[in-house]
Amino acid sequence: MINSKQPLIHLENVTKVFLTDEVETHALSSVTLDIQPGEYVSIAGPSGCGKSTLLSILGLLDTPSKGKYALNGRQVDQLKHSERARIRNREIGFIFQSFNLIGDLTVYENVELPLTYRGMGTKERKARVNEALERVGMAHRSKHLPGQLSGGQQQRVAVARALGGNPLILLADEPTGNLDSKNGEAVMTLLSDLHRQGATVCMVTHDPRYSELAARTVHLFDGHIVDEQTSAEQHV
Repeated sequence: MINSKQPLIHLENVTKVFLTDEVETHALSSVTLDIQPGEYVSIAGPSGCGKSTLLSILGLLDTPSKGKYALNGRQVDQLKHSERARIRNREIGFIFQSFNLIGDLTVYENVELPLTYRGMGTKERKARVNEALERVGMAHRSKHLPGQLSGGQQQRVAVARALGGNPLILLADEPTGNLDSKNGEAVMTLLSDLHRQGATVCMVTHDPRYSELAARTVHLFDGHIVDEQTSAEQHV
């Protein structure tokens, strides 16, 4: 359950340093960020600015070198690997640029798989999967394999997989990066629709057209937050 009296995500002075051949690379430097329940936030900036590193930390795929991360009021930056995996499965929905669908599983089975890992019963899994596929307009393709779908359709299935677990937040990493403009716009319309239905969305994108669809855009440069704009400010 979401605690509406506090930020869904709270980062405080988060720093991420990568060490390679005794060289320190500061991917993030003292990042402080709040994301409220029901908000649609875009993280924008040039290649190499730290966008994907930030999203990896938000999704518990990586840990900060320094700083604090609270998700729905719970400190999560120093949890054990097993507990991080459990939270990822239950509370975070991922949408990747490359779709990450399993080629020899049907659309239905791809959406169902994360729920199976939870140990969810067959009846509840079926209801969740069918609802998620209906929401993204892909129920009629449930028996198809990913290779039988267009790129835009595959990304819709990926969104359905993320939705199936009823996550606290959807994290989208360049969700239009492998799509042509028509399919990209369709996926962005879908994300906007989901936000209007109450979903909390945090999206990384390098495309300013898509950044402007979010209610707030956080601009990163060299690992620092250098600016934030609301949708009203972006359209001035």
